[in-house]
Amino acid sequence: MTETTLTHTLSQRLKLETAPQHEQMHHLMEQAQPFSSRAQYAKFVAVQYLFQRDVEHLFDDPAVQGLVADLSERGRATDSQADLADLQAPVPSEPIATQGVTAPEALGWLYVSEGSTLGAAFLLKEVSEKLGLDGQFGARNLAAYPDGRARVWKRFVAALDAPELAEVQDRVIAGALAAYGRFGHLLRTQFSLDQAEAPLSTAA
Repeated sequence: MTETTLTHTLSQRLKLETAPQHEQMHHLMEQAQPFSSRAQYAKFVAVQYLFQRDVEHLFDDPAVQGLVADLSERGRATDSQADLADLQAPVPSEPIATQGVTAPEALGWLYVSEGSTLGAAFLLKEVSEKLGLDGQFGARNLAAYPDGRARVWKRFVAALDAPELAEVQDRVIAGALAAYGRFGHLLRTQFSLDQAEAPLSTAA
């Protein structure tokens, strides 16, 4: 085990070791300008839909169900699909990217998805002010869970930091890096961003 493994919880390690990927997501979003028009925003919702399908595919794994008790409360693929209908935008179709992904790597994918719900509070405010959309029309994918963003996030962090995951932390982090890579790829594809830009790391 490394010193970082010994001195940090899994949730702390995830935050530290995926910080460059998190920052690159901000950079890609700045390039994409998803809130400049409803047409641009629809591309972002398409990204959300495809990524959430990838994440929700993992919910069927009994091992994941055993590690995260409230999976039924999570995921936003259905909301994203409803938003696309509101925006009169097509629902994209492509293969699930998480075929073959299992726990504990699946928890890394879920970490990226759940972490994004916290930042979505700011995105919801922006999309409301700029595009007139809200959690009932067009921006369901950005709305808070019924239990609230912070409470659901804290329950997930508690699951991550459970003692039984101490020996597989590196695998969870590898899953998170892969998830960031997938989200970055979707942003570049949907928004036709510079494909020559350095790809996100998928190695721990």
